[in-house]
Order: sequence, then structure tokens, then C-alpha cells
Amino acid sequence: MSGYLPEPPFSHDQQARIGILLINLGTPEAPTAQAVRPYLKQFLSDTRVIEIPKAIWWLILNGIILNTRPKQSAEKYASIWRPDGSPLFTYTRKQTSLLKGLLGERGLRNVVVDFAMRYGQPSVESAIMKMRAQGVDRLLVIPLYPQYAGSSSATALDDVYRVLMKLRNMPELRTVRHFHEDTAYIDALAHKVQAHWQVHGRPEKLLMSFHGVPRFTLDKGDPYHCECLKTGRLLAEKLGLSREQYMVSFQSRFGRAEWIQPYTSATLEKLGKEGCKRLDVICPGFVADCLETLEEIAMEGKHTFQQAGGGDFRYIDCLNDDPQWIAALAGIVEKNLQGWQEVIEQDATMRQQRAQALGAAR
Repeated sequence: MSGYLPEPPFSHDQQARIGILLINLGTPEAPTAQAVRPYLKQFLSDTRVIEIPKAIWWLILNGIILNTRPKQSAEKYASIWRPDGSPLFTYTRKQTSLLKGLLGERGLRNVVVDFAMRYGQPSVESAIMKMRAQGVDRLLVIPLYPQYAGSSSATALDDVYRVLMKLRNMPELRTVRHFHEDTAYIDALAHKVQAHWQVHGRPEKLLMSFHGVPRFTLDKGDPYHCECLKTGRLLAEKLGLSREQYMVSFQSRFGRAEWIQPYTSATLEKLGKEGCKRLDVICPGFVADCLETLEEIAMEGKHTFQQAGGGDFRYIDCLNDDPQWIAALAGIVEKNLQGWQEVIEQDATMRQQRAQALGAAR
């Protein structure tokens, strides 16, 4: 019995297509403990996310975390849930739709654009099989993490490779490793901040909060910390900020191990105690608002800052469905598709000629 997934029906005149797959982290299907538990189990069972010996971690995860954390997390998800569902899912779906439309306007033909979640639904496997059924034989994968980390970008690509290993007829593959210094991405971030300032005025300080990772990953060669600092520096330069006018910090610490610093929570408390009168916070490492931005920063972060004595606190939304970000994403796609569009058009002509020849021979 074959261990490969079934191939879609084939015909000689079938039009070959290019697939563009966007991958984001994922989200539970509902803000309930029942929905959060399987999502957390999948996420926290990933050995790239939790680098603890499996046997020890299995006991901690199944004996403690999955019995206590789902209820706590569900309450947090409920605080940001919207009528159309999870913000992360909603914005990722919008980004996919808008990207498809813009690529069409720019003349990219025979392109299939879709999205998947590394954890939860739609799965990477379901998205790739859906694309294969539409004739995709060249696949560009873009993890929606501007800064590369083994626990984010790499694990998304791991999932893609696992699916491809199950295919008898693999598509040609290209991947985007990161885009932390992409000019259009930096410009989109700067435009978001400037638009916010035009309405609310400039703050005393701008805090750029990135998702954290354990310190040992940096020591073992993960480039994430350096790429976050570079994004922060480029954004500050684009905004014309001096070194005293902005800070970079790292949020979402989990467990007792040391993570890369400075920690966002400690930074917010420190700024509050110092009497900062106006603080703006942006999360450049997230391209779509989610639990970590809307609850951890916009709600908890604001409370921490103001409880410590801080003044006005404003959270600046992620890039979400901003037109300048969609244009930046289209630019990343176009750069990585170079040569493929021409090959697809040549293949279309050859397939048509071959089908006509076979028809005449009959």
C-alpha cells in the first residue's frame, strides 16, 4: 500500500499554475477552553518551540499546562475576539485576498494565492493539497514572520517539507526566509506610525516590542535577536528618531529560563516609574494583530505602564490590511517569482500543442 498522498487527476492540456502560500502562526477556532486546548497542545508539542527533553516536557505539558492554561488563555482570547472571529485569522485571510487582487492587477497570471496556519486550521497540508488540485506545480512559501527564528519561520517550513515528503509528484519549491530589512516593509511600518502620529501627535518615546525567544537560542546561532534590532534601527531611521526617542524590547516570555532582553513588561514598568508622560508601542514582528498584540500589549501592557505611574499609552495597530503593506507583500512575491512566470507561459503553450497533437493522432 502506497504511503503517498493521492495525486490530483491529470490531463495533458491542464494549465500549470504558480502557488503562493502565506503561513501564519495560528489560532484556536473559538475563545473557549475546549477549543484552546488542542491548539495549545499542537503548538507546545513542537520541538522547535520547546527545546526541552521530550519525556520531561510531556509530563509538564500534559500533567500541568494543558489542565490549567486553556481556561486562562480562553479568557484572554475572549477579550479580543470579534464578530467575524479571531483577528489573526481574519487579517490573514484579508491579506491573502488583497494580495491575490493586487497581483492580478499587476498582470501576474495563473497564480493561486492561499494561506495556512502552522497550528490549527487551515493546515499546511490542506492548503498545499488544495493548490495541487488547482494545477500548482511551482510553490512559493512565505512565512509571515519578518524576522527569522527557528521557532517561527523554520517550523512553518518544516511543516511544508513534511507535506512534500508525502507527495509522489513534488512541486518545484521556493521559500522566503525573512524580510526584516525589506525597504517596502520598513516603509509600510513607518507609514503606519506616521499616520497614527498625524491623528494623535508624537509621543515622548516609541517602544518597539518584538516577540521574545529563549536566550540560549541566540547563543546557539539563531539570528532572530539581531534581525529584530536591525528592523528597529531601520524603522527609527525612517522616522527620523534619535537613539533616545525609541527603545526595542521583547515580550511573551514563557517559563523560568532567561529570554532575550530587555523584557517588554519590565521596560513598561520602568518607563512608568520614570514618569514617561506619553508612550506609543508598536509590534513590528507581527504583520497581523493577534492575542500577543491586542491583549498582551494594548491591554496588559497599558495597565502595567499606567499602574507604575506612566501617562498616556497608545498602541499602534499592526500592518493588517493596510494597502502599503499589501503592496510590500506583492513586491516580495514578485522578487521571488522571477523566471517562473515566463516558464509557466511556455509550459502552457507546449501543453496545448501536445494536447492538440494527441487529439489529431486519434
